Amino acid sequence: MVSRFASFLALPLAAACAPVTGGGDAPSLPTAADVDGALFVAGKFGNTLSKVDLESGAVVASVASCANPHELATAPGGAHVALACYGGQTVDIFRTADLERVASVDLGENARPHGIVWHDNGDLYATAEGRQSVFWIRDPLGAAQTFEYASGQQGTHMLAIAPDALHAWTTNLGSRTVSLIDLKTRRAPRSVEIGEEPEGIWLSPDGDTLWVSARSSNAAFALDPQTLAIRQRVETGAFPLRITLRPQGDYAVTSDLADGGLSVIDTASGEVVRSIAVSSPAEAEARTQVTILFSPDGERIYVAETTANTIAEVEFASGTVLRRLPGEGGGDGIAIVE
Repeated sequence: MVSRFASFLALPLAAACAPVTGGGDAPSLPTAADVDGALFVAGKFGNTLSKVDLESGAVVASVASCANPHELATAPGGAHVALACYGGQTVDIFRTADLERVASVDLGENARPHGIVWHDNGDLYATAEGRQSVFWIRDPLGAAQTFEYASGQQGTHMLAIAPDALHAWTTNLGSRTVSLIDLKTRRAPRSVEIGEEPEGIWLSPDGDTLWVSARSSNAAFALDPQTLAIRQRVETGAFPLRITLRPQGDYAVTSDLADGGLSVIDTASGEVVRSIAVSSPAEAEARTQVTILFSPDGERIYVAETTANTIAEVEFASGTVLRRLPGEGGGDGIAIVE
């Protein structure tokens, strides 16, 4: 199955997350769901930002965003979402109530921001893949001061931020490394090779373990956050593009693009305890499963099926696909406010 994605693997870094032409099937009709709140979807094909009401399953607002938008981050309190404009050089901020753009932070020439975190401290952090760096955006809705930290690595793509905001970690696709960046002392970053094409990254809630998925290794790695030493390697499904942790910290989950599934890892044992079929290997190429996101209560996983223009809503306990929500414009980055 992985061979069907050989062209994806061969893409240059600038195109690895670029739009893929093709249609995909229409979203299935939503079923009743006892869910409040809204899902926000960055449409990287159509350059849009949309808002999906989780109770009705319908798109209630959609606006033009920026060139090739990718990852999204939700502000503490949920009043705003920030969008990494991968086809440009800005991080744009939208009000969640009506999707009005309220700020745009310029990161400089050739920034190409991708990974983004809105920290509990109120500040934003984003990778700038084109500049091989990470930005700290202090007071993003006010003065929006920017501080740049070089990673020195090619393809600085996704990131995680420490609970105390003193360190950042990045996956660097081109260099095939993970980097630790000191946001206080500006000491030279520590970078270590981790598998083949590390991309997904997530820090455990207690800050004790850094989880990384290496897409061409078909594996996830549990790392010591300070030394970047590998504590454990876990074999996953094929092409694990993303990894996330359940808010409770008990499970890590990879988004296995080439299988159309999810690998569920018990974080205590470091073992895959089950697999969830979101689609199937036969459907995987047509759906292009990318970003995954837990609901705040950890009961559901939202799975962006980018080429199919759908977001699968999966019940975590049973592994059942409850419904497919609209992911218009090639939904990639997703964020949730409940």
